[in-house]
Amino acid sequence: MKIMLFDESPERSLFLRMTLERLGHTIVAEVSDPRQLYDAVQRQSPDAIIIDTESPSRDTLEHLCLITESCPRPIVMFTQDAKRESIREAVRAGVTAYIVDGLAAERIAPIIETAVARFEAFQSVQDELAQTRSKLSERKLVERAKGILMREKKITEEEAFGLLRKLAMDRSAPLGTVAEQVITFAKLLG
Repeated sequence: MKIMLFDESPERSLFLRMTLERLGHTIVAEVSDPRQLYDAVQRQSPDAIIIDTESPSRDTLEHLCLITESCPRPIVMFTQDAKRESIREAVRAGVTAYIVDGLAAERIAPIIETAVARFEAFQSVQDELAQTRSKLSERKLVERAKGILMREKKITEEEAFGLLRKLAMDRSAPLGTVAEQVITFAKLLG
């Protein structure tokens, strides 16, 4: 796995780097300034990010939010900060695994595997949610377009739906796209 390390203390990250390399991972970047996190992820495209910090700073959390929004990936944070609010802020920023006092060599591999599995499960749910929202949006468009066709052509709901389907097949276009075109056309004429 390609891993990016973040630690404000480069000397402290030596143990983590050596352990990860011993486990067969490749370290693609080591960052010590939180303002470099986002750019380093864009350039190196790591499979996972591992952070070793006494306590996550505001800058670190803000840059993790940017990463999570634009190019999400598993993030493991090793820290000494067990405060409830710190944990919640880190999770909101996209941290997959928040480990307090847990930087023991024998624990690193299972922690990374767990973080990756959690991340993949979360991404799967996010993808499913996006598909559901898209289908709902398309359904709303189809309902609006059917209403327009029913009103303008004085036809039944079933006939309006049949007309939309025929238009979609004739144009080799998705039903939602045709519905959107009908709505746009009606707005232009209205």
